[in-house]
Amino acid sequence: APKHLLTFVIVFAGVISNTASEIGYVLLVPLGGIIFLGAGRHPIAGLAAAFAGVSGGYSANVLLGTIDPLLAGLSEEAARIIDSGYHVNPAANYYFMAVSTFVIAAAGTWVTERIVIPRLGRCTSDGATDASDGALQALSPTERRGLLAALAAAGVFVGFLLWGTVPATGFLRDPDTGGLLQSPFLSAIVAFIFLGGTVVGVAYGVAIGAFRNDADVMNGMGKTISTLGTYLVLVFFAAQFVAYFNWTNLGLIMAVKGAETLRSSGLGGIPLMLTFVLLSSLINLFMGSASAKWAIMAPVFVPMFMLLGYTPELTQAAYRIGDSSSNVISPMMSYFALIVAFFERYDKQSGIGTVVATMLPYTAVFLICWSGLLVVWMLLGLPVGPGAGLTLE
Repeated sequence: APKHLLTFVIVFAGVISNTASEIGYVLLVPLGGIIFLGAGRHPIAGLAAAFAGVSGGYSANVLLGTIDPLLAGLSEEAARIIDSGYHVNPAANYYFMAVSTFVIAAAGTWVTERIVIPRLGRCTSDGATDASDGALQALSPTERRGLLAALAAAGVFVGFLLWGTVPATGFLRDPDTGGLLQSPFLSAIVAFIFLGGTVVGVAYGVAIGAFRNDADVMNGMGKTISTLGTYLVLVFFAAQFVAYFNWTNLGLIMAVKGAETLRSSGLGGIPLMLTFVLLSSLINLFMGSASAKWAIMAPVFVPMFMLLGYTPELTQAAYRIGDSSSNVISPMMSYFALIVAFFERYDKQSGIGTVVATMLPYTAVFLICWSGLLVVWMLLGLPVGPGAGLTLE
């Protein structure tokens, strides 16, 4: 990407990464730091830009993602409390979310360039990594040889899987039905993922001379696992907090009380939706899972808004705005501890407070821009998706 478009490309890639569910947290966020470091910019700004796209823009996309049918199913069940024949299709928010993709990418780029990078300053050798050490270089002959070996190993492994899953005769298919749903292939998918990574990694290491025997392979695995220490410690305590929080039912209480407050507020259409966006954003700080929150909130808010004349699809779109915008500052988000570990790689003093302080401007700007888009959408009376209007006829 051109240097002046680098930030936009990273944020945009983060937004559309939710097509592959949550792979962006594991893959794209650390890659954002590496790319910024290679371009001579502060790596934490790259982490922040990628994290903003992946998490802050989680619901937006130009393609349908795994979250779309999940939320639509919950909205449909909630709508049938009022109308037993109501149907919410998985593309119910597609028009609105496709446009939102570019709005969020632009907003994330502006925050990164105008707020985050000036605050971070220049990455120096005082940090964990010096930006000058991360300049991108051309591949050496040894690296090219390693990549070719890795590609060949990947080809052999994929060929093995294809051989085992050939229709009707594949030995990795269900021996009784010949299908894949209950087959040895799917039941052992975790093992196959592990073996795939191992085969490719070992092939690369052998080709470049890094692995000369099995001890080298074991040492390499041990070194990699050691980098997860901080993450494992954080997740342990985070899991205790989440478990106790769920045990108290505070999240459920907040959702129900919030619904009662909105019901009695007497607000009009646009103010009501904006208030619902803010409420969803607030509840997201206490409950991490988007589907778990919507499973609790949909049966309360969807029927309530239907009685006021608004479609379940519009209510779902408003929920997705609030839920996504505050993801980047919510310690309850399941990948938050992993993001803290990524930040710590470049700044040993980083912690939860560092991540929240860095990401807070994204939340504020995303809420303002995304809510503004919703207001314009409602004023123009545009459908939020195919066959999904704003008001009930």
